[in-house]
Amino acid sequence: MKFFLIAGAVNALLSVAFGAFGAHMLEGRVADKYIATWQTAVQYQMFHSIGLMIVAILMSSTFIGQVSSLNWAGYLMLAGIVIFSGSLYVLSLSGISILGAITPIGGVAFIAGWIMLIIAAAKAL
Repeated sequence: MKFFLIAGAVNALLSVAFGAFGAHMLEGRVADKYIATWQTAVQYQMFHSIGLMIVAILMSSTFIGQVSSLNWAGYLMLAGIVIFSGSLYVLSLSGISILGAITPIGGVAFIAGWIMLIIAAAKAL
């Protein structure tokens, strides 16, 4: 529970910092399509940071508790942030288009994480 709460908060902080960096430092330095790509990475990182904090809260004994499907949900969301948003950040800064090929792996991790959260809720309720 503590790990996912901290991971969510750290990623939310990074998302805000990366968003500010992109808005103030990238404009005029990278192509507009890469600024849009950067913004997508920031947006998905923030969404899934909140998802990680939701997972942490649900892991409390007050709600669902420590169940393996919630652990999976958290780790998959975290992996999605690293792979999806991370690859888009690097793509935006480097222009290495092959990185776009690994981005969908992170998207699949996001989807799988939300599925695991649904499974945990369905079993608990």
